[in-house]
Amino acid sequence: MNSQNINFLKENNARHMFHPMAHPADSLANPPKIITGGSGVRIRDVDGKETIDAVGGLWNVNLGYSCAPVKEAITQQLDALPYYSIFRGTSNDAIITLSYELADFFAEDGLVRAFFTSGGSDSVETALRLARQFHKIRGEHGRVKFISLKKGYHGTHMGGASINGNANFRTPYEPLLPGCHHIPAPYTYRNPFDETDPAKLAKLCAAALEDEIAFQGAGTIAAFIMEPILGAGGVIPPHKSLMPMVREICDRNGILLIADEVITAFGRSGAWSGSRLWGVKPDLMCTAKAITNGFFPFGAVMMAQHFVDVFENDKTGAASIGHGYTYSGHPVGAAAALACLAETRRLDVKTNAAARGTQLFQGIEALMEKHAIIGDIRGGHGLMAAMELVRDRATKAPIDKATTARFQEVAYENGVMVRISGPNVILSPPLIISQSDVDQVLGALDAGFSAL
Repeated sequence: MNSQNINFLKENNARHMFHPMAHPADSLANPPKIITGGSGVRIRDVDGKETIDAVGGLWNVNLGYSCAPVKEAITQQLDALPYYSIFRGTSNDAIITLSYELADFFAEDGLVRAFFTSGGSDSVETALRLARQFHKIRGEHGRVKFISLKKGYHGTHMGGASINGNANFRTPYEPLLPGCHHIPAPYTYRNPFDETDPAKLAKLCAAALEDEIAFQGAGTIAAFIMEPILGAGGVIPPHKSLMPMVREICDRNGILLIADEVITAFGRSGAWSGSRLWGVKPDLMCTAKAITNGFFPFGAVMMAQHFVDVFENDKTGAASIGHGYTYSGHPVGAAAALACLAETRRLDVKTNAAARGTQLFQGIEALMEKHAIIGDIRGGHGLMAAMELVRDRATKAPIDKATTARFQEVAYENGVMVRISGPNVILSPPLIISQSDVDQVLGALDAGFSAL
């Protein structure tokens, strides 16, 4: 890239667009990094600086930036059929094949059918709508409410924002969807019970769910939705007992369980799905992100057989689906997903995610002993980890934004891109990351904390 092009990019960075999840004025005052290349687990900016991407794009580039089979599949599909709708009356060969492969991949989760979307927020919105329709088909028209976890993240559509457990994604857009209620998260570092024991906290969260169901009335609730491991909310893994308890409570009350696995599906947690990690079969599972390695906007909602049966056995017409997207079942996305799924299995990325995740977590444990600015660390299940930064460990007072920004910059100078979310440093590198790469990530983190 010549100097003229580089200057053009820098001069126009953030001038003619709003960046998601950022204040427009801040984007102008502190222009974003301009990424122009990527290979393996590394990215390259407009000035030629190369760094390890410890963010993995946005949790989605599991196979790295130079996954040739996925690129080739996209090219071949563009040559054969670049687009055709799968709305009523038409389909395409790539999406039929993908639906078969996904049913096989998620068979252990009890999921047999897919509804295709354009991404994670679409998948969540789809699951919420289908959940309501499921109950209406069965004659339970009053089941319209949703319960979710505080700190949970479920995308940015109106329904997703309504069930999100973080005020940043809710308050500016209120009023939101009525009938959405939240219970405490299994967040041992900060919770209203002042409980630090994960197993005891899991019981308290389950009891809070039962209490909310009793208060709202079980017959008014359509579904409970949760991430098997809370991601954007700060990488909060629950105790292994929580999701099974939630499954039992939902079953007892006729409530659907939606697993939001936009982040955790396809190996990131060290298992092929987060639900499988905890030994739970959800009624619906939201997927996206790693399904195409970030190479094409795509997603799928997977459905259990008993859920499908209610729709297929309907004789009244109530099961006619009045929902879908122009790009649902896009053949290019399907081709990318097929290649991605094959490569994900071939490389057995869940095994590397588990091993490198253990290495990463042990490394940040050592950093916590060394640096008092780290108040809490979370992870230990695959390649997803977080460090919560504080001004004072005793009071748990969160660190200021300027300090986290400085930390991020020093880490970048030392060759690693990290993600900052509030007081949290979040790590979610590609699942193909090597042992030496993890060592480099830990070294850059150490340099960042030392600089502070």
